[in-house]
Amino acid sequence: MKKTSRVAYNLWRRVQSWLTIFELSVQERLVYRGEFFLGALMRFLPIVTQILLWAAIFEAVGGVTQARIVGYSYRQMVAYYLLTMISRAFSSMPSLASGIARDIRDGNVKKFLVQPVDLLGFLLLHRVAHKVVYYVMALGPFFVIFYLCRGFFEGWPDGSVISAYILSLLLAFLLGFYLEATIGLVGFWFLEVSSLVFVFMLLNFFFSGHMFPLDMLPEPFRSLVALLPFQYLAYYPSAIFLGKVPAETVWLGVGVQGLWTLAAFVTARVVLYLGVRRYSGFGG
Repeated sequence: MKKTSRVAYNLWRRVQSWLTIFELSVQERLVYRGEFFLGALMRFLPIVTQILLWAAIFEAVGGVTQARIVGYSYRQMVAYYLLTMISRAFSSMPSLASGIARDIRDGNVKKFLVQPVDLLGFLLLHRVAHKVVYYVMALGPFFVIFYLCRGFFEGWPDGSVISAYILSLLLAFLLGFYLEATIGLVGFWFLEVSSLVFVFMLLNFFFSGHMFPLDMLPEPFRSLVALLPFQYLAYYPSAIFLGKVPAETVWLGVGVQGLWTLAAFVTARVVLYLGVRRYSGFGG
């Protein structure tokens, strides 16, 4: 009985510590709420350019009301772009990889090695706080933009599709976090990872479907991209919402996304474990 009580007490203390970290991270993010609001507002400015660009493209291939490109109408294409903005807002992790590498290079990572605070757990809670504050600050601009662009959507999908869409967004957040964290943890071997970050961001931006729907890629490139995890960061959640994923395979795809997330989690943990073993504790 005493052993059980001690385990429960230790678990409760650990939960309290994580809640405290999350609360402090939220307070830290709220200091920059003006920057978050302005950043959210500026994020929507390219929408006008995209709407005009796709209007010109569809007009050139048969008219905005009749033409279809790889199964997308003009309205669906604009809706897809708006949805990928939401997906990217979940999965993007600004400065995460470079920040981890900088802490390793400067020696600031030592505080996670001498204190009972898990590095990846701390950074994950910090990013959760970042996203929570961002969406609270961006709620107004999001509402206005999507209200003005409501005509591009063909209605709400059913409850099962909405559930799959929300779960896919949450998995996109975790997948994006652990992928970028792994890039940053490579800093245990290479103190400067800016080139790796640039290559990763380039591949991410192109193969995630943020530039255009991945359906546009010809074979065999489409099949090759499907073997990578990047499509689950932006394309797949948006495709679920728009009904571009067959109903009988929606949850199978979400399951594959979950497996990629688990693989990214394990990879980050292994890289952290191996990196700490060779860390020399310099800097700081």
